[in-house]
Amino acid sequence: MTTGLWVLLGAVVLAVGFGCYRALTDGRFRGARRIRGAEAMPTEPTATAWSRVAAAAPAAELGERATLVQFSSAFCAPCRTTRRVLAGIAESEHGVVHVEIDAELHLDLVRHLGVLRTPTTLLLGPSGQELGRAGGVPTREQVQRVLTDC
Repeated sequence: MTTGLWVLLGAVVLAVGFGCYRALTDGRFRGARRIRGAEAMPTEPTATAWSRVAAAAPAAELGERATLVQFSSAFCAPCRTTRRVLAGIAESEHGVVHVEIDAELHLDLVRHLGVLRTPTTLLLGPSGQELGRAGGVPTREQVQRVLTDC
């Protein structure tokens, strides 16, 4: 009986700890990082993140100030919230564009850019370079704070 209680207590502590970790890290933008094993395409040795996104979504345009690229999937509930936040910011901020990419349809791009979960938001600068990324649902304030640096 006591062994079962200890196992239950350990599981509860782990679950609460993981929940706190996710609450602290979800939606927070971190700087761009080089993904180990992500090599440049042979046809474009100096390709930016934008050149790869543009190949996957030819109708998309690069923003004058910044581009918010959201990787989402069809059955992802947090992706819908992220879409509303990013689209609202793109409408209200001059020179900011929101582009949504379906991660399931563009697996090569997802692998190359090191996207590990949906939603993931990449912040691209005016020349298409990755300035930062956020996993999870960013708040409007988090996105606006990172845009002030652009």
